[in-house]
Amino acid sequence: MFTRITLLKRKAGMTPEAFRDHYETHHRRIGERVLAGHALRYVRRYVASIAPDAVLPDFDVVMEITFADRAAHDHCLAMLAEPAVAREIVEDEERLFDRDAILSFTVDECESRMQN
Repeated sequence: MFTRITLLKRKAGMTPEAFRDHYETHHRRIGERVLAGHALRYVRRYVASIAPDAVLPDFDVVMEITFADRAAHDHCLAMLAEPAVAREIVEDEERLFDRDAILSFTVDECESRMQN
C-alpha cells in the first residue's frame, strides 16, 4: 500500500461548516470521479477539538488517498495533471482551500494488532 496525506486549510472567510458542506457535497465527488480506478481509499478527516482549551493545528482536514503501490500513485498523478482534469480540480480548490497552505506527503504505515 502507498498512502498520500494532504493537509488542507479552508479559504479565508469561510466558516468550518460551509467548508465541510462544500467539500462533502461537491469537491468530494470530483475526487471520487477522478480517483476511481486508481485509488483504493479516499478519506477526509476533519479536525475537531479534543478539549475546550485545546490548540488546533493550522489546517482543517487531513485527506488520505491510498493506492496499491507507488506506480499506481504516480500514474494517478499523471492523469490528474491532464489539462482538463487539472483545470476542474484547481477551479474548485480556489473556491474552497487556501491553496498556498496545502501540504502533501507520503507515509510509511506501521500497524499494531491489538488484543481484545
